[in-house]
Formats: sequence, C-alpha cells, structure tokens
Amino acid sequence: MSKPSARVVARIGENPQFFVVCKDAELEPKHGLLFLGWYNLRSKWSGYHTRLEQPINFPVLVSAECQSHQQELLLGLGKTLNSSLSTRMRNWNQSTDCCYWGGIRCDQRGRVIILDLSNQLISGTIDNSSSLFNLQHLQQLNLAYNTLSFSFPCGFDKLSNLSYLNLSNAGFTGQVPAEISRFSNLITLDLSVNLFLRDGRPLKLEKPNLKMLVENLTRLRSLHLDGVKISARGNEWCKWLSSLTNLEELSMSNCNLSGPIEDSLQKLKNLSIIHLDGNNLSAEVPAFLAHLPNLTSLRLSSCGLHGQFPREILQVRMLQSLDVLDNEKLQGSLPEFHHNGSLQNLVLSRTKFSGSLPQSINKLVNLTRLDLSSCNFSGAIPSSVSNLQQLVYLDLSSNNFTGQIPCFDLSKNLARVDLSYNKLSGKIESFKWEDLPNLNHIDLRHNSLNGNIPSTLLALPSLKRVLLSNNQFDGEVTGVPKVRESLLDTLDLSCNQLQGAIPAYVFELSRLSVLVLSSNNFNGTIRPRDIRKLVNLTYLDLSHNNLSVIATESYSVLSSFPKITTLKLASCKLNVFPDLKNQSRLTYLDLSQNQISGEVPNWIWSVSDDLLHLNFSFNQLEGLQKPYQIVPNLSVLDLRFNRLTGHIPTLPLSASYLDFSSNNFTSSLPSNIGNHLSYTIFFSVSSNGLTGAIPKSICEAVNLRVLDLSNNSLSGAIPKCLIGQMDLLGVLNLSGNNLSGQIPNAFSRKCSIETLDVNGNELTGKIPISLGRCRKLEVLNLGNNHINDTYPCHLKNTTNLRILVLRSNKFHGGIGCLADERPWPKLQIVDFAHNSFNGKLPNKFVARWQAMEVYDDEAELNVKHLRFEVLRFPGIYYLDGITVTNKGLQMELVKILTIFTSIDLSCNNLEGPIPDVIGKFKALYFLNLSHNALSGKIPPSLGNLQQLESLDFSCNNLSDSIPQQLLKLTFLAVLNLSHNQLEGRIPDGKQFATFTNDSYEGNKGLCGNPLRKQCNDANHSQDLRPRAYKKTQNDEFDWQIIVIGIGFGVGAAVFVVPLMFWKRASQWVDDNVDKFLAENLPKMGLVYTRPCYDNVDTDGNIEHDKKRYDDDDDDDEESDESTGEFRGRYCVYCSKLDETRKKTIHNLGCICHDSPPSLSPSSSTSSSFSP
Repeated sequence: MSKPSARVVARIGENPQFFVVCKDAELEPKHGLLFLGWYNLRSKWSGYHTRLEQPINFPVLVSAECQSHQQELLLGLGKTLNSSLSTRMRNWNQSTDCCYWGGIRCDQRGRVIILDLSNQLISGTIDNSSSLFNLQHLQQLNLAYNTLSFSFPCGFDKLSNLSYLNLSNAGFTGQVPAEISRFSNLITLDLSVNLFLRDGRPLKLEKPNLKMLVENLTRLRSLHLDGVKISARGNEWCKWLSSLTNLEELSMSNCNLSGPIEDSLQKLKNLSIIHLDGNNLSAEVPAFLAHLPNLTSLRLSSCGLHGQFPREILQVRMLQSLDVLDNEKLQGSLPEFHHNGSLQNLVLSRTKFSGSLPQSINKLVNLTRLDLSSCNFSGAIPSSVSNLQQLVYLDLSSNNFTGQIPCFDLSKNLARVDLSYNKLSGKIESFKWEDLPNLNHIDLRHNSLNGNIPSTLLALPSLKRVLLSNNQFDGEVTGVPKVRESLLDTLDLSCNQLQGAIPAYVFELSRLSVLVLSSNNFNGTIRPRDIRKLVNLTYLDLSHNNLSVIATESYSVLSSFPKITTLKLASCKLNVFPDLKNQSRLTYLDLSQNQISGEVPNWIWSVSDDLLHLNFSFNQLEGLQKPYQIVPNLSVLDLRFNRLTGHIPTLPLSASYLDFSSNNFTSSLPSNIGNHLSYTIFFSVSSNGLTGAIPKSICEAVNLRVLDLSNNSLSGAIPKCLIGQMDLLGVLNLSGNNLSGQIPNAFSRKCSIETLDVNGNELTGKIPISLGRCRKLEVLNLGNNHINDTYPCHLKNTTNLRILVLRSNKFHGGIGCLADERPWPKLQIVDFAHNSFNGKLPNKFVARWQAMEVYDDEAELNVKHLRFEVLRFPGIYYLDGITVTNKGLQMELVKILTIFTSIDLSCNNLEGPIPDVIGKFKALYFLNLSHNALSGKIPPSLGNLQQLESLDFSCNNLSDSIPQQLLKLTFLAVLNLSHNQLEGRIPDGKQFATFTNDSYEGNKGLCGNPLRKQCNDANHSQDLRPRAYKKTQNDEFDWQIIVIGIGFGVGAAVFVVPLMFWKRASQWVDDNVDKFLAENLPKMGLVYTRPCYDNVDTDGNIEHDKKRYDDDDDDDEESDESTGEFRGRYCVYCSKLDETRKKTIHNLGCICHDSPPSLSPSSSTSSSFSP
C-alpha cells in the first residue's frame, strides 16, 4: 500500500509568524512534519511591528524520534531558565518526543534545527556554558522578547549553521560578541532593543564595530539593529553596509548614527525597507532613494533632517509607507499624484511641509493613514479627500487650513478625524455622519465652525471621543442618542456659544469619563443627584456658564458621587463649599469666581493624598478653619482676591505656585519663609497689608521664577542676595512699598530677570551697573523713587527691553547715548516724565526705537500680552503691568499688548525742536512732551501717526501754525497744545471738531473754532506781522509814570527778595495762594490745577505721591486727590481689537466726560493669572 501524499501546511510552534508549505509529503502517523528552510519578510508599518510571511515549497522529510542527547540538552536549558509562565515549555518532559515540544522542530535525523521561544516571559541566565550552544545543528534561533541574562554570552560561535537569529529585546546587554560576525550563512539578523525596555543598559556594537560585524555576512537579507549603540558617521556606516548587496531590510533606528546618508547606499538595489528614525542625521534627504525600485517603506522620523524633501520619492510606485515625523526643519510640498499609487501610510507631522493639498490626492486609493499635523499647510481641504475609501486615520491638525470641512461619507472605515487648530469655518450639521459607523474619535477644536452640533454625530455607535471646543457653535444641544449603547467617554463642548439647558441624556451616558461644558451660555440648575449617574466620570468642568450648582444636597446623595479627579465649578454661583469628603481621588479643584464666604473648611486639605491643585480665588473667604494641615503634595494654591486676614497661611512644602495676592493679610513675612519655598516657582502676596522687612531667607527659594511682593507696606533695604543669588528669577516686583536704600549692584552674569519693578518706593542712589548683565530684561520700572542718575546708557546690552519707566526721580543730563551705542530697538513704552533731563532730543537716538515704527495688519494678527510663562499648566502665567498717564488720567495697563506704544517725556527741561523721526512711529498711541522748553514748529510728519489717541505739547515754546496734516489723526481723543506761541487758523473738521478751548488756551495767535477769536483771512497774515514802532518828534519821556513805576518796583522787591532766599516763607506763600485759588475758583465754575513744577520741593528735588490699595473707604476718601490733575473735561482711551483681531475699533462715544472718574492711584499693577 502506497503512502498518501498531500500538500501540507505546517505552522512552526505556536507562533503564526513562521510556517512552511510542504508539497507532496509522504505522511506517516507516528512521525512529525519537518522542513529544510523558510523565508521571512519583515515589515514595520505605521510604527507597528508586523511580519509578512511568504510561503515556500519544501519537501517533507520524515525523521526518526528526537535523539536522546538533543532532548537532554533541551532539558538542561530548561532547568537554567525560569519558564513557569511559558506556554511553549509546559510540555518539555522526558515522556514525550522533543520534536513535538513547543517551539522545537527537528530534521530527518531527529536533530533540533529550530528553537523558537519568543514572547514567552522567560527569565534567567544564558551563559557561555549553557547547553543551548551545544545544539550545533540549529538553523533558526528566536529568543526575542524575554528577560534573559544581563551580559551578552559568547558561545554563539558553536552555532555555525544559523541562517536566522533573532535576539531582539531578549534582555542581553553589553558588547555584541564577535562570534556573530562569523555566521556566513546568516540571512536574517535581529538584535534590536526597544528603548523603553532596555532599562538604561545599552547593547553596544563597538568591538567589533558595525564594519566587522557585517563584512562576512554577505548573504544577509534582513538586518535589524534598532536601539543598538553604534555611533558612526554617515561616510562610515553607509560604506560598511554597501557590501551587503542582497540586503532587503535595513532597520537601524536609535543607533546614534550621524549623517549624511551617503550615495554608497544606492548600491543596495534590493532594499525595500529603510528605517533610520531616531538618529541625529542632520542632513538632507538624498534624492537617490527615489531610484530604489523595490522601496516599500521609508521611515526617517526624528532625524534632524533639513532642506527640501525630494518630491519624486512621494511618487515611487512601490512605496507603501513614508514617515518623516518630527523633523522641524524639513521643508517640502505634496506633488500631483498621477497614478493609483501603493501608498498606505503618509506621516509628515511636525515638519515644515507647506502649500496646499493637491486635488489629485484621491489617486492614493490605498491610503489608510494620513497624518499632516503640525505643518504649514494652507488653503482649503480638497473635496477629493472624501473619495479615499480606505482611509482609517486622518490628522490635519495644527495647520492653516481654511474653508469648510469636506464630507467623508465615502470613507466608511474612517475611525479617527483630527482637524483641530486650523481656521476652518462653516457648518457641519448637514453632513451624513451616520455613514461613518466606525468613527470613534473626532477633534475639531480651535476653529471657527458655527451652527448647531448635529445630533447624528453624537449618536454614532462607535464614537468614544468628541472634542469641539473653541469654536462658534450655537443653539441648543439636541438629539437623544441611544444612551445605553453609547460608547462615549469624552465630551468637550467648551468655549462655544451653546445655550439652553444641558440635555438630560448627557447625565445618563454611563461610560462618560470626561465632561467639559465650560465657557458657554448654558443655563439652569445642576444638582449632585444629576451627576451621580455618571459612575465613570473622572473629569467635570461646568465653569463660566449661567448655571447654578446646588451644593447643599444631603450627605447620602454626595456619598454616592462618582470618584472624580478633576472638578472645575468656577463661576457657578456656589455660596458654600460642596461636601467632597469622599472624593479620595481628587487632584484638581477649582471653585473660583463664586460667592463662597466664611472659612475654608479644614477637611479640604486632607480630602485626597493626591491633591495637587486648589483654586479658591475671587470669592469672599475670610479665613482658614483651624486646625488645618495642608496636604504635602499640593502643587498649586490660589487664594487671591478674597478677604483673608491675619497671618499668611502655612505654606505647603512642595508647592510650585502660591498666590495670596489681593487679600487683607497684615502680618510680616515669616523669617524662615525660604524654607517653605524650596520647590516654589511662583509666589505672590501683592496688594495686602504686609509690614516689616523682606527676610533674607527668601533667597533660599532658589527655584523661584516669579516673586511679587508689590503694593504692601514692606520697609528696609532690598536684600543683596535677592539680586545676586537667584539666577532663575524672571520677575521681581517690589513696587508700591516703603523700601529704602539703593538697588544692590549684585546682578550676576547668569541673570534671568525679564521684569524688574521697584516703582513707588524710597530708593536712592543710581541704577546698578551690573543690571546690564540681565540680557533678557523686557520691563524696567524705576518710577516714583529718589534715584539720582543720568540716562542709563550702561544698559545698552539689554536689547529685549520693551518698557522703560524712570518717571518722578532725579534723573538729569541729556537723553541719548554715544553714536555706537544703539540700545533698545524693541522699546514700546517710554516714560521719563517728572525728571530734570535737559538738552535736545537727538533725532538719531530716538530713531533707534524701531518697535514704534511697526504697525500693520500682521502685527495685530500676532497681538499678545507681555507675560512671563511660569508653569506648563494651561492658563498660568505672569502678566506684566504698568501705568501710563494720559492728560492726568492714570491708566493701569495690567495686560500690556505688544502693539501698544507710548512716549511720555513731560515735565523735564528739554529744548530744541521736536524730532521729525517721531512721525515714523506709526504704532504710537500716546505722545506727551508737555512742560518742557521745546521750540520750533510742530512737525507735519506727525500726521502719519494714524493710531495716535493722545497728543500733549502744552507748556512749551512751540511756534508757527498747527499743521493741517494733523487732521489725518482720526483716532485722536486727547489734544492739548495750550500755553505755546502757536498762531494761525486751527484746523477745522474731523477730530478737531471735538476739542474744546482748553486744548488751545494760552496761544494768543490762534484763531478759529472752538475759540471765540475768529480769523480775518484778508488781513490775517498782515495782522500777525510785528508792527514797526514809529517814533515821532512829539515822543517824550513821561517822568511821572516812571517815578510811580520805580516806587512799585522797590515795594515789590522788599516783599519778593526775602521770599527768594527764605525757602520756608516762600513755600508758605505758595501753599496759601494755591489753597485760596483751589477753594474760590470752583465757585466760579473753574477748576484750579497746580502745574507740574509744583511738585518740586524747597531743595529743587522732585516729590511724588505714593499711594497703594488700602480698602474701599480709603479709595473714596482719596478720590478727589487722585484726580487732582484734571482740568475741565477728560478723555479716555477707548480702542480695542475687533473680534477678528485684524483691525482696531475706536468708540468715539466714550471719549469725553464732564466729571473726573474715581481712579485707582496705584502706580504699578500685576496679574498672575489670565483665562
């Protein structure tokens, strides 16, 4: 009887990666199937490790039973390994034939030729004496993904018949042994190491190096050395590999290779897979890669590539996968696709690819993954994208795409869509979302989409994540999805214009984990009993709506509340603390901007061991319930803008952000405060009533980036160590205190200060020379002190300076520096008012303030505030604040726009003409040169300052006429040209029609509206000419008048001369005259205001008023004093950016008022948090 023959498919072990096809095999019941060879094609696609097997026909060989010594060797190997978790080694015992053991295959003589123990969770040691190396007939060895010995054994030289060796992620470390280089029969070699699995112990290829390893492996087709430390230059490793002419797969990611990729690699014509990602190649992508005819997969992510990416590579017909992720300097664009390519995976994320998506992208009919996120693509998303029927993954986020979103109803397999952070517009409610049954993730955040949110989208059966925040969706959220079947776990509709009640079905989505509905117009009442149905909820944000959250439910209701990690209920009309005692997983709690009063309950500090973030700001809290012990892991604590009194609370030792500003604390700073700020990055106690000195221990807080002690009553000197030892400090705000002495001249060469504000103290001396070391300085506010110095040219190296305030000090000398010193090209706010600067304003020096010249649509599109980034937490940063004065109106610019500019040089001794170059400052908003001795004409070029809103040239010696070009200043809200020597007709029309007589008083030569004096055009020019005095023969001296005049002069001298030398009497006369005028002129409908120089004391020094926030009553009492500089009507700066942020809108209706406002007199402000 003949033995049956058949075509038999045998799988190697339990691993589906290996199999053979046996043709015409003679089968015997008692023998196993054997084979002589195999072929393995490996592919890494889309970041996943997969293997594609191609069957090869082999004859089936019949073998005897496993040889006994082979069985003994295997059993000996098993004894040295911990294989308790292995599924393949369970049946390794003497009672069965070893050729049938898991992972074992034998040849016809019963000798083991294949050993596959991959992915078996095996641990233990394989050393040089291991019985493994006595299996000398082995042809294939696979120990991948186990945890074996630390050092690489050296017994592999005994396995000379190996054609396949896979030791990837097997646990071996150290130097790759030289014995492997002797395997001349090797076809596949895989020594890869996953960076996440190697536990810091690298696998090295140094001696032997790569050259020595591969020089004898001439039959090699597949080489995988990912994660092996090779460290070779491009001209080396490319040359060494060029001898492997049979090579088809090359994978050497994260090998410390450097570039460039040499042309010698083009000798490898059989290459189909090239994976070199994670190496610092720092080179261009070579064009010859497009000429490798078999190229199917090219992965070059995170390689530091630059230059232009060769477009022809994208048109290779065989190419299936291209990944150049995370090469931020790599440029390129997509070509037109002219054929139905094989491309399945296209990843260009985080590169500088730009241009538009070609309409022909629909030619890529096999495309399943398209990731173009974080590039510079623009234009509309072509409608042809909807024809990509195989598409599964689409990510076009963080680009500049515009227009509407195309329909994807033909892409039935689409599972993920991310179009966030673009400029897309239009509606999405008309799409056939129901045609995308596999969609599980949709992200459309940060666009300009509008209309309703379609109910068909929320009803998709596979949908898990819906992210639609920061758009313009409006209306009510309608539709009732199949709640019980819904898989939805994340719903983010925040920062839209949605209204109405929150749909009831939202609180029945039992799988919902993240619910974010903040910053909308939702209304209604939310009770804990509604939320407790969301049993899987971990993140809840209902902040900034018109909701009322009731927090007075019974404890039985609250005890069944879901275990939430993040709870944000800001601006939810809470008046009590919700009972969260059972929230043991809470990490983030925000109850800010509510109406909670009383004390902070002491249980809040121990509610959870994982508590990291507490925000109770903008409430009416009065204290902290005692006893309390703040949880040690707390990182952020925000208690600002409450009514807390007494001592500063105990500081958590590990906190990185502490803000206690704008309360009523009246204690001194603890002497050991630095011990509690070891990890603190942001610390603010501004706008309290703190007293005493700044303790030196604060210098021990070496990690501080922001220190704000402003607007208190601190006294004493500034600690020298605060200036010299805190190299990481970026913001130091000590303004509005009683600090005295000099600013320490101790700034280090490592100075990181960007904002230094000491405004409103009693500081003396000079600006420290060492301050010039602070190269990052952007804001310098020294105003309202007693600093006696000249123009600070020694700060010339602080080229980032944007704000310079020297107001109300004792600065003197000229304004300007040497010709070769060109400081501060970015300067945008200049305030030198109330000093003793003299001389001319040099045209060339003023011209260096180049930032004031910039004003265009692009600048407004990029508008932002001056701020110091503090933490990586979203929304936490320090906003620089400053005060500018517009005709006496102190404007607190808490948020300083980078496009806002102003110049205030008033109340100095400047002379000469107004520099013409000021006419180039197109970005200028305020210009005040009043109370100087400037002369000459008003430059007509000022008509170019079309953003100017306030112009004050009063109390100078300006002459000639008012330029007609000033009619171009259509935004001008404040104009004061009074007390000069101007003449001629006042320009008529536009903004000039809104100004009153006060703007022109004291100019006898002016005429026209609004003055009573009208111009006589016929004789005007003749009348203005000086009339020659004609002496006639009848002219004689009138001695009677002369004698009377001499008498009056002598009498006046007797009264005036003593006052000139008796300073106390002079001051007494001035004060009483001022008092008389201030009391009586208002009875006649007039308001008396002292001129700027009234603030000069008896020694010729400039005095200043220093005020700070106390309480509401104090503000009311001082309101008259704070507005003492107003005369008649006042005008307010009322411009803002429109909703598109492209142009400036000016509300002329709020320009002028008939009575002065109640203004805060603070000279410096700060804000630590901005939504």
